[in-house]
Amino acid sequence: MDALTDTGLAKFQQQGSAQIHPVILSGGAGTRLWPLSRAAYPKQLLPLVTERTLLQETAARNLADVGFAPPLLICNDEHRFLVDDQLREVSIPPQAILLEPHARNTGPAIAAAALWLLARDPDALMLVQPSDHVIADPSAFHRAVMQGLAAAQAGRLVTFGVKPTRPDTGYGYIHGGRPLPEAEGVFEVDRFVEKPDRPTAERFLESGAFYWNAGIFLLSARAYLDELARINPGMLSACERAVRDGKEDLVFFRLGGTHFAEAPSLSIDHAVMEHTNRAAVVPVEMAWSDVGSWHALHEIGRCDGDGNVLLGDVLADGVSNSYIRSEGKLVAAVGLDNVIVVATDDAVLVADADSATKVSGLVTTLRKRNRTEPDQHTTGYRPWGHYRTVDAGSRFQVKRITVKPGAKLSLQKHYHRAEHWVVVHGTAMVQRGEERMLVRENESVYIPIGTEHRLENPGKVPLQLIEVQSGPYLGEDDIVRVEDTYGRA
Repeated sequence: MDALTDTGLAKFQQQGSAQIHPVILSGGAGTRLWPLSRAAYPKQLLPLVTERTLLQETAARNLADVGFAPPLLICNDEHRFLVDDQLREVSIPPQAILLEPHARNTGPAIAAAALWLLARDPDALMLVQPSDHVIADPSAFHRAVMQGLAAAQAGRLVTFGVKPTRPDTGYGYIHGGRPLPEAEGVFEVDRFVEKPDRPTAERFLESGAFYWNAGIFLLSARAYLDELARINPGMLSACERAVRDGKEDLVFFRLGGTHFAEAPSLSIDHAVMEHTNRAAVVPVEMAWSDVGSWHALHEIGRCDGDGNVLLGDVLADGVSNSYIRSEGKLVAAVGLDNVIVVATDDAVLVADADSATKVSGLVTTLRKRNRTEPDQHTTGYRPWGHYRTVDAGSRFQVKRITVKPGAKLSLQKHYHRAEHWVVVHGTAMVQRGEERMLVRENESVYIPIGTEHRLENPGKVPLQLIEVQSGPYLGEDDIVRVEDTYGRA
């Protein structure tokens, strides 16, 4: 921990001032990083830069030893167990994980977090951050938070503006105004600017008064809600009802679905920041990237002597200034320059690096054609573990299933398929109708169509088995859950 953080944030907390609550937003889909990022497993859940995922890295720079409360997470229902598992992996227990029943953008999400926090801490300060950004200099980030504290305590809605290093047209900008007399290093926000064209971005860079909008905020929960009540009362009212009707579910808090859906789908910028006279900005240099494209990942990656970032089983000959990544099979490239190649087990992206920002349009086209690749990997993640489809054909499907120690699948049955399980590692406890049996390595069990059954791992090592499904229909929706440990029945 750097000296300024030690004498600043920690001292601030010791004085009994308002608690800083990290609020981590994890609702994005990350379509620009397809085929690695998909709706069911988006970029914040992936280890794109280090061995930890972007979500884990975000949580790790918001620890109690720099004066922060445990983080408050906001994610959608489909990702809830993935988010919880990833925080457990890095031993960072959250205050709570709020579940959005509908995607309504950052304005309502932050309002729900503010309402939840105020019910527990009437002086709460929120440090709002996306879960999918990279900050390579966390000490600079902590110093910037320290700079913005006094302004946030005084009711300012503080945002952090990254000092631009190039005339980038992919970011929104913040124009800094006059310095705030009550807070050194903090400026009034003169205006927010949408993504500019190249000549405008060049003028912004030359002026020195414009900053990239990083989407990170330090603000009093009460101040944010007060401004929301003045500027967008309908959004506040919908979020109040959603929190009031919310329910605890295991380690999660489910917002009321009907009411949350009534909130206008607006970002915090459009809902509040562009319309308030309380906005302030702290300029910061913290080696930041929103990891918004494959080109951005190339820029922050470790390049070889030819300007390449090569990850996985990749062989390159005569290749330069390129990002090539394999998630499994060998990728061999010859005589290429300025390209992006990303290979997963079911899709391969090949693009000119200058066109990599158009990947989202490609994903839209795939969805229009009713393809599954924009949303699902061949590996599906569940609260009990995961499965991977290894082969499929007419009336059969083969999966490799991994069950975490102590975990168990729901008690279920299928109307259209039978299943044959072969244990290859560990020991399975199988319930089949009224029977309960242990199935060990190299042993198998057959589950007839319509029979209630359950698979459990009673051991201390992961259980791995091969499942062969057979029948006229093999879709995941042919699951009738009778009972479920994870509340999915």
